[in-house]
Amino acid sequence: MELSIAKRRQAKIKMAIQGPAGSGKTMSALLIAFGLTKDWSKIAVIDTENHSAALYAHLGPFSVLNLAAPFYPEKFTKAIKMCEQAGKEVIILDSISHEWEGSGGILEIHSNMTGNSFTAWGKLTPRHNAFVQAILQSPAHVIGTVRSKQDYILTEKNGKQVPEKVGLKSVTRDGMDYEFTIVFDLDIKHNVTTSKDRTGLFMDKPEFRVTSNTGLKILQWCKQGDPPLKWKDSFVERINGCLSLDELLDLYRLNPDDQEEYGPYFSEKKSKLIAAAIRNNTSNQNLSHNGNSIIKQHWPVN
Repeated sequence: MELSIAKRRQAKIKMAIQGPAGSGKTMSALLIAFGLTKDWSKIAVIDTENHSAALYAHLGPFSVLNLAAPFYPEKFTKAIKMCEQAGKEVIILDSISHEWEGSGGILEIHSNMTGNSFTAWGKLTPRHNAFVQAILQSPAHVIGTVRSKQDYILTEKNGKQVPEKVGLKSVTRDGMDYEFTIVFDLDIKHNVTTSKDRTGLFMDKPEFRVTSNTGLKILQWCKQGDPPLKWKDSFVERINGCLSLDELLDLYRLNPDDQEEYGPYFSEKKSKLIAAAIRNNTSNQNLSHNGNSIIKQHWPVN
């Protein structure tokens, strides 16, 4: 542990745009992405919506990576990595809801597992957490669209009560909004309110419509502060931030090009996790033995 003075560093935005069907999540994400880059060729959409991103091809030559079911979390993580390796500066996940509630997503995997439900979640949570970390630790800006469960309310229009579609609870794991720097809420009229905003740019402001200038404002905020950590420092932080052997192993497997260089860091972290598990006398008494043998299969352990 080290106590130090807080220092603002330049950052890549990690934000969510949530709303009901037809509220304009994909279009808003694309406009923000263009404001962040001013270059459509630097934008990639990971499309789980049956090729719907291609409907916006008239905006510019952005790239699309189409994902089909099953929507297990590792597939999303691999897609993010592919976009990073292609040099994309903004990655749009359209939508992250499929990782949770889609065909082959976390909830379906859980429903098909036998045995104790709590034990099943113990296996699934690290997989979901690895997906979340792939978003948060990406060297690119990441915008995730989130479906909202829908309902209708009656509103007055020209003296008449007219049903209006509204978004309710977001379709993803509870607490997912805590992971993002900004969360935009879209209504069916494409207006934005902000339910979370660490930048201070949009919180407690009147509702508005997204334009590319919205992305430009976010970019200016991202550029404030000292230069960001170098990739090596950042990746070591990712290793040290792993909370379980499963999470550590997922990080290792998803970064084959970095396994040799960062092998000692992985081994050191593995040893610390095993030691902590033994000290805490975890319910899984075979954790240290099994975890050690599993990881030995994948990288050298001193």
